[in-house]
Amino acid sequence: MNLDKDYFLNKYNLMLPHSEIVKAMPDLPKGKALDLGCGGGRNSLYLAQQGFTVDAWDHNENSIKKLDTICVNESIDSIMTRVVDLNDLEFSGQYDVIISTVVFMFLNPKSIPNLIGNMQKSTKKGGYNLIVSAMNTEDYPCNLDFFNFTFKPKELSSYYQSWTIKKYNEDTGLLHKTDEQGNRIELRFATLLAQKN
Repeated sequence: MNLDKDYFLNKYNLMLPHSEIVKAMPDLPKGKALDLGCGGGRNSLYLAQQGFTVDAWDHNENSIKKLDTICVNESIDSIMTRVVDLNDLEFSGQYDVIISTVVFMFLNPKSIPNLIGNMQKSTKKGGYNLIVSAMNTEDYPCNLDFFNFTFKPKELSSYYQSWTIKKYNEDTGLLHKTDEQGNRIELRFATLLAQKN
């Protein structure tokens, strides 16, 4: 498999893997990974490049078909795809790493506690969860009607009090969406990397 992280961007016009996954990679135990809300597969393909076996799940059938096509074209057999609705998903397993980047904000708010609970119980001892999701804060209010859910300050970290939090911040970041003036929209994002004790 081609190991250049720009390879899938250049050949298939996929976005680069999320920067938080690239930064976390040296700490992550190689093994089995779950990418929740994988979209077109940018993070799943990067994990596969790094030697992971990946379960890649998304509700969008077209995104899964695109990822399946890439896997066939590139002879990648370490990614298993599945069309799922994360809003009513019950799952279990034994994963070394579970990731979900910029996905939670499109979900039903009532589904979030259950989804995080499933992530936690399906992570092996010593394994990691990595979550990046938009927030709604006083200094950076989120009034975007296409977001169903945003974290409040410290909310995401509160789910992981019994884990070892390796990284947590609520820094600002830019959406790919733009405002009426054509500027990318700036919001706070909760970013968490936690290890199961």
